[in-house]
Amino acid sequence: MDNTKKAWLVVFSGLGVNLTLGVLYSWGIISAALIDDFKWTATQTQIPYMLASAVFALTMIPGGKLQDKFGPRPVLFVSSILAGLGFFFSGLNLSVAGLTFFFGLVFGLAMGFGYSSPTPAAVKWFHSDHRGLISGIVVSGFGLAPVYIAPLTSGLIGLFGLPTSLMILGLLFFLIVFTLSFFISNPQEGVEKVRLKKKPRKVHRLTSKDYTLKEMVRTPQFYILWTMFFFGTFAGLLIIGQMSKIGLEQASISNGFLLVVVYAIFNFIGRVTWGSISDFIGRTATLFAMFAIQALVYFLFSSLTNPLALLIGKSVVGFTFGGMLAIFPVVTADFYGVKNLGVNYGVMITAWGVGGVIGPLLGGIARDITGGYEISYIVSAVLSVAGALLSLVIRHPEEEKREKNGGRADAKEN
Repeated sequence: MDNTKKAWLVVFSGLGVNLTLGVLYSWGIISAALIDDFKWTATQTQIPYMLASAVFALTMIPGGKLQDKFGPRPVLFVSSILAGLGFFFSGLNLSVAGLTFFFGLVFGLAMGFGYSSPTPAAVKWFHSDHRGLISGIVVSGFGLAPVYIAPLTSGLIGLFGLPTSLMILGLLFFLIVFTLSFFISNPQEGVEKVRLKKKPRKVHRLTSKDYTLKEMVRTPQFYILWTMFFFGTFAGLLIIGQMSKIGLEQASISNGFLLVVVYAIFNFIGRVTWGSISDFIGRTATLFAMFAIQALVYFLFSSLTNPLALLIGKSVVGFTFGGMLAIFPVVTADFYGVKNLGVNYGVMITAWGVGGVIGPLLGGIARDITGGYEISYIVSAVLSVAGALLSLVIRHPEEEKREKNGGRADAKEN
């Protein structure tokens, strides 16, 4: 098999892994069954979910480090086992403590290890001109997963009940991730990068070295990028975490599944589209565009009282929010190299974890205190404006060095 075929096999196998592990975004189906059939409170259903989100983000760091050292295959093998065990034993332990441990901790570990491996591996196979597209394709699986996992989970619960359904899903997740792990690998040293076009566009500043984690966190650009990622995630999940209630109370949309599917589809489209756009106009210009569009939508969100208008607004949020998850891996690669991309992006994505916990929580508190969502909209809009401004001022870590060299493109291809 030639390098091009191998590279694309890695890309689409990584897409398959993320399609499998993206069940996190369909937690609403499981939580509804816990409330209706097992009399859990709404607050209790959020405990396993919040822990899973936090563990997912934090596990990206050791998962990425292991991926850089041993390659993606053994890391994904561990992920497959944890995913199967997490769901299987969740089905056997439908208590708050049981799901908090087996879904929140065990499956959270599975997501962290699983998500940390495919994107760095796929990016390493391709020329830097195509990082945005490749990253977008791989991570799009996580956003698209609810389109099939939500109806699959709902159908299984209707046929077998929640306990058996979770065990069936555990078996499926293990088999799929385990099988796909055999097709995901890093390229060997010296292998020529796959290029989709003959001439590079040269719109990206590449690093001339591969930064270690310690070197990366010593640069001010890391903290600017982390803050931008946090702002984008916080703003998005502040709204997304309440979208079902917003749809019902603001626009009388009672079909929560419709909102899940619409959001997932545009989240998927956004990851691929914005990744591709960034290959043409540059990463920071793309980030500015996404933040600016988000800010505009959030400022208008309170006026979206018509069902169609709200669905359009939600689609735009999904479209731009999905793009964030495609752009930040490649920005990390452009700024700090691909050799240590697994662990470097693992640290970067902790911004998603922090935003994913704090955003929905504060959004809920604001709703309880004020009885509405206007505060959430304003906060999300302001954070998006801040993210747009930061995208205008951030500079590549080696930009000054290149300017001193007369603007020569001395960066290596990595």
